[in-house]
Amino acid sequence: MDSHEVMREVLKKTSAKLIAAEMGLSLSLIYKWAEPPVDESGSGAGSPLDRVGELIRITGEVRVAQWVCEQAGGFFIRNPKNLPRSQALIPVTNDIVHEFADMLATIATSSADSVITKDEAKNIRARWEELKTVTEGFVAACEGGNFGTVSRG
Repeated sequence: MDSHEVMREVLKKTSAKLIAAEMGLSLSLIYKWAEPPVDESGSGAGSPLDRVGELIRITGEVRVAQWVCEQAGGFFIRNPKNLPRSQALIPVTNDIVHEFADMLATIATSSADSVITKDEAKNIRARWEELKTVTEGFVAACEGGNFGTVSRG
């Protein structure tokens, strides 16, 4: 979905006047965010969504997406790389178990002194994010039929 389509959906549920007033912007600018770009040259009003996307592309920083997700009360999970259809089920499930074990080991090490520091919390978060990513890859592979019956042709 393009950013202007997202904004059009947002404006169906939230008043453009409210957004303009709260952000200190003109009402016409808010409405322009919900319109498709005038042409391929990028003329027209780029929405904040476009700018966030551009910032992520320029910097390559996933932390920008993570911050946006946190503002909405959620977490960013990177889409998994596509697994080849020939991927064997057992090694993929072993990857999940391995990531889970790594996360538990990180928690155990961090909590050994009954205190978890900010750095230790960051390490726990990183292991958790990796576990979620690996598990999402497995679920996406399941949904894609990657673990169906192998034909013996």
